[in-house]
Amino acid sequence: MSNHQILTQLLQQGIVAVLRCDRGDQLLETCRALHAGGVSAMEVTFTVPRAEKVLERVADELGDQILLGAGTILDEETARVAMLAGARFLVSPVVRAGVIAAGNRYGVPVMPGALTPTEILTAWEAGAAVVKVFPADLGGPAYFKALRAPLPQIRLMPTGGVDLDTAEDFLKAGAVMLGVGGCLVSAADIHGAKFTEITERARKFQAIVRRFRETNPV
Repeated sequence: MSNHQILTQLLQQGIVAVLRCDRGDQLLETCRALHAGGVSAMEVTFTVPRAEKVLERVADELGDQILLGAGTILDEETARVAMLAGARFLVSPVVRAGVIAAGNRYGVPVMPGALTPTEILTAWEAGAAVVKVFPADLGGPAYFKALRAPLPQIRLMPTGGVDLDTAEDFLKAGAVMLGVGGCLVSAADIHGAKFTEITERARKFQAIVRRFRETNPV
């Protein structure tokens, strides 16, 4: 699958689930639960111990059904490990030109994190597929909308502070997709194997995106 095809699918999906916990043994079933709820793009962060092994396992089991990505990518070495393990997109909390270049070199979209207009433009000009506005809860949808006004050409995804109450507001403010972490699937949910709850929450988030897209297509 090409960079363009992966990006198109991500944009159509509309939600990236951020999976962050202190052990990875339940993440395969967590991914199954998210997929059952209609969220098929998910990011295993490299704060998860042995994240590359988790990626390999999920890619082997669900690679044809989901869009599997890797998060908290801070350097080129980790980017390459993640891609070899099966990640089809990369996410970072910061702007690292080398990470963006590594992803583009191998046809993998990169979504670096930025907060200020200067950081966002720097990431875009370096070749970011989407810029992750992080932490988005610092300014909320109002700040996000303010960013969009002078930078309408840049695809922006809020992460941090996106919940069932703010999701639609971020979409109205111009988000091309939503990065959702603990408000969709928390470490406690994962450790407690609360897969039914995860699936139901995924359905609620996906319903918000679907309703918005019915009158505001991508």
